[in-house]
Amino acid sequence: MVLASVNDTFAVVIVAAAVLYGTPLLFAALGELLAERSGVLNLGVEGMMLVGAVMGFWAVQRFDAAEGVSLAGALAVAAVAGAGMALIHAFLVITLRANQIVSGLALTIFAGAAGLSSYLGNDLNLSGSPAEHAFSGLDIAGLGDLPVLGPILFDQSALVYLSWLLVLAIGVYLARTRPGLNLRAVGESPASADAMGIDVTAYRYTHTLLGGALAGIGGACFSLQITPQWVGGLTGGAGWIAVALVIFAFWRPDLCLVGAYLFGAFSALPSTLQARGWLTSIPSEVFSSLPYVMTVLVLVAVSSGAARRRLGAPAALGVPYVREER
Repeated sequence: MVLASVNDTFAVVIVAAAVLYGTPLLFAALGELLAERSGVLNLGVEGMMLVGAVMGFWAVQRFDAAEGVSLAGALAVAAVAGAGMALIHAFLVITLRANQIVSGLALTIFAGAAGLSSYLGNDLNLSGSPAEHAFSGLDIAGLGDLPVLGPILFDQSALVYLSWLLVLAIGVYLARTRPGLNLRAVGESPASADAMGIDVTAYRYTHTLLGGALAGIGGACFSLQITPQWVGGLTGGAGWIAVALVIFAFWRPDLCLVGAYLFGAFSALPSTLQARGWLTSIPSEVFSSLPYVMTVLVLVAVSSGAARRRLGAPAALGVPYVREER
């Protein structure tokens, strides 16, 4: 009883919920970080998350298999769907050298809440049905009931633990491996990287597609865990928060994790307060808007090129590269 009361305190509940709500942001932000490290700005993250959410939900409804296999297959489908959308963006901005901001915005409009994702959801008759399978807490080694740390660290879903592994893997990749160092060189000075024999186009394509795949998985977090169903516009602007989160984290994967959980706490705050009957006189929209207010503040703070450079933005971010123009 004592343990249950400790784990039911507001602080523990909000931190555990921050991890839950922050996980899709973390996946999407890590994907955006990889794309931006290569010099490609991807503002189509929201559209990629929505397509990943709808296709992941479709897959889990259609796969007739054991729960673990079905969920793994759904994540794979969501990743492929997100990467497919990213391929469109990559072709436009890397091969055709289209404006990266315009391309990303167009992709979000095309695939967003009033576009492809909603069409797929309606055409595949996905609305109104709960997910056949959904991710839930694993209660590792029965430690989920430990005071404070139990619900935060040991009773999360496989998606949370996968995101932690990704943070570690991407951190090591960027700092300790040759391909990771090559990627950073491509984002800082593609001309110099090209002169060293690094295939700038291949690195940009590869990491933009990886970014789209992670955005697709981030979208699937919504339809397979947070709200295990399909509703148009399910992600609710999380893709935009993920883009700002990369800046907030200074293009570092470890700080992406911290920032994702901070934004996740703001996302979880309205439902947590409502469940406890606190501050009922304040409209829930006030609290729901907090993550987006923070996003706007972050984007305004780093709106100048000088600010981005001081924060550690890749020098060639958003700049097309053509070998003949060296």
